[in-house]
Amino acid sequence: MVDNINQNSSQGMPINSLSDALQKVTHAYRSAMTQAIREAEVPLPVTHVRVLKAVSHMSDCTANAIAQRMRRDKAQITRVLNELLASGLINKRGNPADRRSQLLEPSIAGTAMMQRIKQLEQQTLARMTRDLNPDEVELFICLARRMTDNLDASPVQPLNSLENPV
Repeated sequence: MVDNINQNSSQGMPINSLSDALQKVTHAYRSAMTQAIREAEVPLPVTHVRVLKAVSHMSDCTANAIAQRMRRDKAQITRVLNELLASGLINKRGNPADRRSQLLEPSIAGTAMMQRIKQLEQQTLARMTRDLNPDEVELFICLARRMTDNLDASPVQPLNSLENPV
């Protein structure tokens, strides 16, 4: 199936590449959100926005849980969390289930910031989906989840095993 989607033209350029389409939509969304955040004068880099969003949406949120969810290095997440803490956007408290970790939650200021960010996301998504009907949006969400689940469920195969199947 993917072979039919990823056909090459005579110049070697993909005609209807799934990977190209995914990269374009991801880049376009991130660029639009970055621009919206900048224009709204939100004083946070995109990574900080993503971490604050995780803190706001995850129950029993810890630095390790965020690192796993975002697939980032725990040291990088800890640095961002320390900056969000210093900015007064998050609070931390002891974790009764694990005394070695801290539970994280948005502060009042962090909740207000997330409301601003949520409005920007809604505006960006409205622009992105303005020519789509609700069924098309739902289908895209369903397909994206299935693709993500497929990647999360299957181990990565070494390149040489893909080139020379046994």
